[in-house]
Amino acid sequence: MGFFTAAEIAKIVQAIKQAESRTSGEIRVHVENRAGDDVFDRAEEIFERLKMHQVKERNGVLIYLAVKDRKFVILGDSGIDRVVPKDFWAEIRDTMAGMFRKRQFVEGICTGIGLAGEALAHYFPHRRDDAAELPREIQEE
Repeated sequence: MGFFTAAEIAKIVQAIKQAESRTSGEIRVHVENRAGDDVFDRAEEIFERLKMHQVKERNGVLIYLAVKDRKFVILGDSGIDRVVPKDFWAEIRDTMAGMFRKRQFVEGICTGIGLAGEALAHYFPHRRDDAAELPREIQEE
């Protein structure tokens, strides 16, 4: 697909590593052209396919983007959803959307990762024995 350059991918992956260094949570980014009929349903499919539901504390976060549809979803697993405020994901979404409107896509994604990482660090702090359960990479289709 090639939506991001190698340098942009490296910046996003670095944001993931930085966020995950403070938490037991896992953050993934998935980018594709189209979501199909329902962007939320598609994000849930990707969440399952990436095995994010298998994270031990159920504290995975997926940032899903359908670039040609101009839609995105931030999806948290049940462990994180139980503890964050009700409007938490909407606040991150709105912040990212504002940056996307300015065509600041990489910055918007990195900001979203950082904000999700702050919540994960607060509710699920990094432990000495913690190891990454999922790859730190961007999925592009």
